[in-house]
Amino acid sequence: MAQLVDFLNSLVWSKALVYFCLLAGLYFSIRMRFFQVRYIKDMWKLLFGGQSSEKGVSSFQAFAMAIAGRVGTGNIAGVATAIAMGGPGAVFWMWAIAFLGAGSAFVEAVLAQIYKEEHEGEYRGGPSYYIEKGLGLKWYAVIFSVATIVATGLLLPGVQANSIAASLNNAFGISPVITGIGLVLLLGLIIFGGVKRIARAAEFIVPFMAIGYILLALIIIAVNIEKLPGVIALIFKSAFGLEPAFGGILGYAISWGVKRGIYSNEAGQGTAPHAAAVAEVSHPAKQGLVQAFSVYVDTLFVCSATAFMLLITGKYNVYNPKGGFIVENLPGMDIGPGYTQRALETLFPSFGAAFVALALFFFAFTTLMAYYYYAESNIAYLTRKGSSRVFINVLRVALLASTFYGTIRTATFAWGLGDLGVGIMAWLNVIAILLLQKPALKAFEDWKEQRAKGIDPVFDPVKLGIKNADLWVQKFGKKQAASE
Repeated sequence: MAQLVDFLNSLVWSKALVYFCLLAGLYFSIRMRFFQVRYIKDMWKLLFGGQSSEKGVSSFQAFAMAIAGRVGTGNIAGVATAIAMGGPGAVFWMWAIAFLGAGSAFVEAVLAQIYKEEHEGEYRGGPSYYIEKGLGLKWYAVIFSVATIVATGLLLPGVQANSIAASLNNAFGISPVITGIGLVLLLGLIIFGGVKRIARAAEFIVPFMAIGYILLALIIIAVNIEKLPGVIALIFKSAFGLEPAFGGILGYAISWGVKRGIYSNEAGQGTAPHAAAVAEVSHPAKQGLVQAFSVYVDTLFVCSATAFMLLITGKYNVYNPKGGFIVENLPGMDIGPGYTQRALETLFPSFGAAFVALALFFFAFTTLMAYYYYAESNIAYLTRKGSSRVFINVLRVALLASTFYGTIRTATFAWGLGDLGVGIMAWLNVIAILLLQKPALKAFEDWKEQRAKGIDPVFDPVKLGIKNADLWVQKFGKKQAASE
């Protein structure tokens, strides 16, 4: 089974996908004249603007939902994996895909807003909706929905569960089997029992855990400040093959940096648009800017915190593709959250490992809830004209089974399944947003024009010639559909 997963990943995650994602992000950034730098103040302002409604949530709530999905095991175990397999240079390529990926994140979020629908009194949207309504390709939309259900319902949960189990085992000696049973029971209470208080509490705690995590990282950096210039130089030299020790794995630095970057920040992957679609805003571009900012928060803040902790304390290994190690500072330590736990223990020996385990639990648990929401949204898309209850119950059982299975499998196998899911979704979604870029870019230009006039931008698809944005037409009282 492991060999099959590795073979499929070699096809999905070829160099073509790595450079495709980088070039797509670069293309959108150039087309919008690097908006991610020019409008950073607007991103911050819009983050706290807007109000929720009976049908949708505020921009900040949608941002929090997206962050809950983005900030997960990829920020801790994923960064460790990137460094272990690609060397310190992989960190630079994680930054690169975050900066450029903000362009892809903006476009997919804007499209999700433009083509969203109202379903049972709530907003629903995502890639399947904009593929069907924007491109007119129902078959493509169905393929994406099925891929998303398989990825977020079966392939990805095991990665989060595996890292939770590993960190709890490292910190407290808890058996992965016990962790698996506990996770299934807790997650089951939420998705079967409707115990929303647990979900709300976890989502409330995550931002504070992230802030605490970053603060601890800053303390470690401050204590080792004399090493910081050398670490920064090591990252940049290794990223371009200028560091002799890592010159032979330059290709791995790029591929693992991009792969783990996309896994962590989800830019272009097609998951975050589900959360972006439910925001109550007056213009799609507003939520696009907010979602672009969430990519920064995930990678430039949380992932960077992990990377600097590992590199500045030296608590990492780097594998040699030909066998053995290029760097072996942690003999016998498996790739994963253990790297970060050992880094924190250099300064906080009494609670470093426990804090990482606790933080990772909340990060990964909220991501598991986000995965369920994404999968359920796509079942809702596929069953819009019929009952989805049976399919949703099947999804719930499958997701819980995948979660338990992930806790008892090896980290390599769990990550292999996760990479497969991310790669399939990325291929399908990035192709779609490149084909459907015109409405998103029109919306961006319209937002800029209204902003320049000093008015609060309001979206009118009829004026822009954007078809099938029916909800927006109804919302602003237009008498004829945009498709006429």
